[in-house]
Amino acid sequence: MEVVVVESPAKAKTINKYLGSGYKVLASFGHVRDLPAKDGSVKPDEDFAMSWQVDTASNKRLNEIAAAVKSADGLILATDPDREGEAISWHVLEVLNKKKAIKDKPVKRVVFNAITKAAVLDAIANPREIDGPLVDAYLARRALDYLVGFTLSPVLWRKLPGARSAGRVQSVALRLVCDRETEIEQFKPEEYWSILANLKTAADAPFVARLTGFDGEKLTKMGVRDGETANTIKAMLETSAFSVTSVEAKPVRRNPPPPFTTSTLQQAASAKLGFAPARTMQIAQKLYEGVDLGSETAGLITYMRTDGVQMAPEAIDGARAAIGSRFGGEFVPDKPRHYSSKAKNAQEAHEAVRPTDFDRAPDDIRSTLTDEQFKLYDLIWKRGIASQMESARLERTTVEITAAGDGKQAQLRATGSVVQFEGFFAAYTEHKDDSKRADDDNGDDDKRLPAMRQGEACARDSIEATQHFTEPPPRYSEASLIKKMEEIGIGRPSTYSATVSTLKDRDYVRLEKRALVPEPKGRLVTAFLQDFFERYVEFDFTASLEEKLDLISDGKLAWKDVLRDFWREFSAHVDETRELRITDVLDALNERLEPLVFPAREDGSDPRICPKCGTGKLSLKLGKFGSFVGCSNYPECSFTRQLGQEGNGDADAFADGPKVLGKDPFTEEDITLRTGRFGPYVQRGEGKEAKRSSLPKGWKPEEIDHEKALALLALPRDVGAHPETGKMISAGIGRYGPFVLHDGTYANLESVEDVFTIGLNHAVTVIAEKAAKGGGRGRSAPAALNELGEHPEVGGPITVHDGRYGPYVKHGKINATIPKGTDPMSVDLAKAVELIAARAEKAGKKVAGPSGAKKKATTKKKPAPKKKPAGKSKTAASAAADE
Repeated sequence: MEVVVVESPAKAKTINKYLGSGYKVLASFGHVRDLPAKDGSVKPDEDFAMSWQVDTASNKRLNEIAAAVKSADGLILATDPDREGEAISWHVLEVLNKKKAIKDKPVKRVVFNAITKAAVLDAIANPREIDGPLVDAYLARRALDYLVGFTLSPVLWRKLPGARSAGRVQSVALRLVCDRETEIEQFKPEEYWSILANLKTAADAPFVARLTGFDGEKLTKMGVRDGETANTIKAMLETSAFSVTSVEAKPVRRNPPPPFTTSTLQQAASAKLGFAPARTMQIAQKLYEGVDLGSETAGLITYMRTDGVQMAPEAIDGARAAIGSRFGGEFVPDKPRHYSSKAKNAQEAHEAVRPTDFDRAPDDIRSTLTDEQFKLYDLIWKRGIASQMESARLERTTVEITAAGDGKQAQLRATGSVVQFEGFFAAYTEHKDDSKRADDDNGDDDKRLPAMRQGEACARDSIEATQHFTEPPPRYSEASLIKKMEEIGIGRPSTYSATVSTLKDRDYVRLEKRALVPEPKGRLVTAFLQDFFERYVEFDFTASLEEKLDLISDGKLAWKDVLRDFWREFSAHVDETRELRITDVLDALNERLEPLVFPAREDGSDPRICPKCGTGKLSLKLGKFGSFVGCSNYPECSFTRQLGQEGNGDADAFADGPKVLGKDPFTEEDITLRTGRFGPYVQRGEGKEAKRSSLPKGWKPEEIDHEKALALLALPRDVGAHPETGKMISAGIGRYGPFVLHDGTYANLESVEDVFTIGLNHAVTVIAEKAAKGGGRGRSAPAALNELGEHPEVGGPITVHDGRYGPYVKHGKINATIPKGTDPMSVDLAKAVELIAARAEKAGKKVAGPSGAKKKATTKKKPAPKKKPAGKSKTAASAAADE
């Protein structure tokens, strides 16, 4: 009997069905050890020695593997076919050797790109040794990330209070988002006019032509820059005769896109399905590890972390056969298509993301998949099949038209295209890149033009002159940021989604209508790094490090040489910053972040002059809880403003302290408007029992009156009893914005105003629509983000969810919050068991097994917290009141 080790229990379950009784498949539950989260785990002075730590749950799992190996004939390491997978196998082997479980037993390393019976058995028959250079590349990356994080982050904490940390790749990705925001702020719109002629052919068929030239001058899209010129041309065209100068029709071939890589899959799933990259990878992981199809359990797609665009020969043959049977022989090209990646530093060590079997069409297995699994598999199947289909053939027609009148001439052009053979369009059409503006494309190309011939006269229906203004570049979406990272060589397929998630978890960026908006904290961090650590947030420098890591994995560079070169310069640079004075930092940030720190005022006055005292100069200030704008005349002048707040901030509303808005009609307590560390808020009464409510986003302090304050303090409000359940529906404002709540199910509302105006019928409809979509917040048990496996001690499934108050792990009736800043998809079974045990102990509960039997939590009891003095317990708003 041989022991086979894989990462996840789901993968183990699928593979176990393919192998006979001569194998025992066990899961490591991801990485079995890691660098302790403390300074000194990587020792540059000891030739970069690394101290690894195995947590309690992982140690228990490793003991089980060791016990199985001791009584086995050999060990087969079958973790994922990439750098991380190789590292897990290396870690497992290192630990087993220390436990003296291996001795003289044979150790084999096998990899498979798809979890199918054929792929697994073929891998078992063709083992290899652990890839040393690949492990070295992992060690180098892990050490680099650790050294940057644990060396640079303390500098941030000392020089920039409120900043959390700075990662090697995350800092560069954050710079991309912040640079785009600066572009938007500095963008100056330019006026231009488009002139269209609505014409008819001799056969009375309508079409539209665009102006391309006037009075002997060729005009580009922005050639007409003002209304006076536009109206002059319009007037000329309204008295002109139109005739066809030329008609040119030429064939155009459009080739299919290659099958998906990690990046292009995330982009397409975002554009076509609305999936966030992290969610896309969660669903893809399940499709890769195996789905119960009834007659069998099989992995439906190949490994989903890849930058390769090529498919295996047998897959190409399968795709071509499926195309012939499902679409017809005319859709199969004469020769197979072969692709190469255009992404910088692409390794193409693995296949593209494709179906494991092209004969397994999405509709054939729809009943065995969840809705999200079906949508993503359908997308992958169609893109994969389209990549081997015949090109689409179109005929693109261009008609040149001359307008003559008033002794002048103008040139116009009409374009259109007709699909003559749809080719790969029959299976897949590409999504529109969300990084492009709608007016970047000429929509006329998709229209079919009526028949025309040279010399034919055209009748004029109307002339349109329309004013436009250029638009700034769009903010990055999660998908377009990943695309940009791939283009410039930042990160790798296994890190794209985690990098973006980290930026959100650290509150450096927020997601607003699917766009990534940098928070003031994120912009401060980026500005600080650009001024004092510019080299380490340069795109080329970070990309060159990625290239070196790739060379290490190819065995062409020694990993410790790369670390030595990096550390020599980096540590010296960090040492120099110890001499930095806070005033130097603030002066640099004031200059670099001027549009954010000192936004222009409507009256045109100097945005740096204090609006309260009129003589002080505003500047960025650093406090215990982060950054804000304050007056140089402090303490005589107490003016402060939150970073990023426009205008005069709270100077007028809070010039004389809390503003009394009136009294509560029932309690006779004062209703006041105040400001604190977390911004402006309203309060009823005084002291510990006072009721407080923060102002919703977009509400300005100067616009808050007695009526609005009472409405805020009355939240959540009862809307009415649900007609079916009889349970009350309430409306309120929470962490995720305005909502209605019914029986534990939350449904988002479109605006804050809806909270105060929504009626019972509308509320019932919103809740019904949310229920139809599935998932949700609160007790409605949102769908699991990840299934971690059975509890190792008492049994019962452990899952990861995203709830109203953030991500959490669930076991039975116990929900344990995942610490802020931790990627929920990085939580493994061991960490989940630890969180659940701690939560159970804190709540005085016991961890229950599937049969109902209960077992006490195994974590050590923490010392009781010191009792706070009376009156010192604070909510966010009450803490704000003391600032």
